Amino acid sequence: MADFSSTTTVDASPEDLFAFLSDVGNLPRYFARMKTAEPAAGNAVHTTAELPDGSHVEGEAWFEVDRTAQHISWGAEGPNDYHGSLDVSAAERGATVQVTLHTGRVEAGDDQVQKGLDSTLDTIRTLVEDQGVA
Repeated sequence: MADFSSTTTVDASPEDLFAFLSDVGNLPRYFARMKTAEPAAGNAVHTTAELPDGSHVEGEAWFEVDRTAQHISWGAEGPNDYHGSLDVSAAERGATVQVTLHTGRVEAGDDQVQKGLDSTLDTIRTLVEDQGVA
């Protein structure tokens, strides 16, 4: 089992940034491997993703949004104990985004997972700052 974390600062208001990040339909825009995400019953989300080996998987995950705390948590049932969270907070200039991830699929220090988190935050920053999506 392993825990991963990554943080960045984005030049956007925390409220606008959180509104963008908490919209289920935007998940594939900033999670590189996710291809689709559609709301299902309750807090469920139906997703499809492409794995590093090129294979495709689909399934249901849970996705919970706490707008007051600007906190998102998610996870998927199964043997990998996969879950994570995303928090947005005010920074001196703009907003800070922190993503954490827990998985039983890999060992601590796995470079591929850490690079994936870092890439996700780079994508968020690019979408918001360079393309003005939030």
